Amino acid sequence: MRPPSFRHPRSWLWRQRLVGGPQVRWLTALGVALAAVGCAPAGPRAKASATDALRRTMALPGAPGQTLSYLQAGPADGPQLILVHGTPGAASDWADYLLSPPPGWQVLALDRPGFGHSGPPGAVTPLPVQAAAVQALMARDGRPVVLLGHSLGGPVVAQVAAQYPGQVSALVLLAASLDPALEDVHPMQHVGAWPGVRALLPRALRNANAELMALKPELQALATRLPQVQAKVVIVHGTQDQLVPVANVPYMQAQLRGARCVQTVLLPGRNHFLPWHSQDEVRAAIAQALEPGC
Repeated sequence: MRPPSFRHPRSWLWRQRLVGGPQVRWLTALGVALAAVGCAPAGPRAKASATDALRRTMALPGAPGQTLSYLQAGPADGPQLILVHGTPGAASDWADYLLSPPPGWQVLALDRPGFGHSGPPGAVTPLPVQAAAVQALMARDGRPVVLLGHSLGGPVVAQVAAQYPGQVSALVLLAASLDPALEDVHPMQHVGAWPGVRALLPRALRNANAELMALKPELQALATRLPQVQAKVVIVHGTQDQLVPVANVPYMQAQLRGARCVQTVLLPGRNHFLPWHSQDEVRAAIAQALEPGC
């Protein structure tokens, strides 16, 4: 046993069997921050420091003084695979995929605004603003661009594909939370937002709580745009996901009716942490998305 990592609080909560959406949400913001001990969380096999040489920064267009930090691997002129973390999270969560990228592909993973080395200090809750940060990394020269979003990264990449149709070749929605009907705010999440309590929390948890509290209306707004997604879509979800229920899948299948095609992969008995414990299946889904046809 060791103190839980603040990078993956949802993992620690799941291992403690504190399941159930609203309870997990407020405990994510409060219980983990104040817990004395916990089990080792899910995460990449490679150390975060293994990606230090891949670190890049850029000024974020439309956000004066704000920088976007990201990791880049593979040939600079190759087709792009962009990996988008959930909440909380960081680009280094994708270390295993960056250190062993698909041959010939440029792989990028960003610290989303409000997390990791990216600014600003506070939370950036609007999905269109998060989407603009992803779009800033996308090639403009006609190369294929594939976006993969895990958890809350799922609605972010879906927003990109809806907001910039024609620029995204394919989406991989990995344990993605898109159905607004499945999002609830527990009263204790409001306690986590009180200034005195918020000040006790690490930045990542403060911003994660803010994102989760704002997510339902953001998903409701996104719902009207999901039919505009034209890209190929690969949905991957674990049937035992206690944090983002598999009930999100039929919602995505119904709403993404404008997509070139929608392919679904259900992983029996798997939980929310697919990028780390189901790498073979995730890499297979990426390979599926990289194929030009349906």
